[in-house]
Amino acid sequence: MGHLGELEQLILFAVVALGDDAYGGAIRAHIEERSGRIVSSGAISTTLGRLAERRLVAGRVGTPVSGRAGRPRKHYALTPAGARDLQESYTTIRAMAGGLLQRLGALAEQES
Repeated sequence: MGHLGELEQLILFAVVALGDDAYGGAIRAHIEERSGRIVSSGAISTTLGRLAERRLVAGRVGTPVSGRAGRPRKHYALTPAGARDLQESYTTIRAMAGGLLQRLGALAEQES
């Protein structure tokens, strides 16, 4: 298993959630909607390319959309290796955070 960064995790979770509709713009919108985090299209594209190189996602070129100029959208799907890495990463975060959320909240509320 390779280490997954935060943006990689967010993108992989978005790919899972979007299913057949997982393409760059939809992934970006999903992340912004669910997390409130603004991510540039370039960052999404670069990270998807890196995930594809690592064989954690598989890309396929979609069919051209009538009335839409430009290249057809590239859609992504999570591979079994990607699912394993994402699941392991999520399990690790949960194990590390276990029992600490109340303490973390109290620390966050302290004044500097």
